[in-house]
Amino acid sequence: MPGKKCVAWLLFLWFSPSFAAPGADVPKQTVRTISSGDMLHWGIGLLIVLGIFFLCVWSMRKLSGITAYGAGKMRIIGSLSLGVRERVILLQIGKKQLVLGVTPGRIDALHVLEGDDCLSTSAGMQEASPSAGIDNGFAQKLMQAMKGRSDG
Repeated sequence: MPGKKCVAWLLFLWFSPSFAAPGADVPKQTVRTISSGDMLHWGIGLLIVLGIFFLCVWSMRKLSGITAYGAGKMRIIGSLSLGVRERVILLQIGKKQLVLGVTPGRIDALHVLEGDDCLSTSAGMQEASPSAGIDNGFAQKLMQAMKGRSDG
């Protein structure tokens, strides 16, 4: 019981200045209004931040166009969908061609083609017309290669 009395006295002493008489001198805080100058400063600050943001976005777009050395020598020649999320891709890197199996969680090199074993050459790719369908040619050559492997 004496502990409760001590707590009550401490609370009374702590909060007693807030219950002072209305005539007592209590410093009043002035409420500051928002002026047009404040709005102008906030607007300018916002425009500066947005300008920096858009400058960063623009510079990232420009820098992403820069390719690393040798990245221009790599290209996808064709692909074949094996299912909803599985694909076989023919990738040319320099004079080599890679047959890759691509799934959502993994990329496997199925076969490496070099020299005369390549399924298509860069000259043949340039001569092919857009209406010829590069993907269909790759699919046919891949099917022929798979049939040749299963026959032997």
